[in-house]
Amino acid sequence: MHCTKHDLPKIAYSIREACQASSLGRSTLYNHIAAGRLRVVRVGGRTIIPAEALHALLYGEA
Repeated sequence: MHCTKHDLPKIAYSIREACQASSLGRSTLYNHIAAGRLRVVRVGGRTIIPAEALHALLYGEA
């Protein structure tokens, strides 16, 4: 069975993807990151937002 990219659940988002998924702007996301309300992981030069961290922010668990 061939597994495509769309078959796998999203486990992390780039900043751009998080904006699209949450309908929040870049500045809003960066403000939440700076305030410690949104956890991010740095991988190389990229900022990655774990899916559970974005969900926690959106559902008021952060």
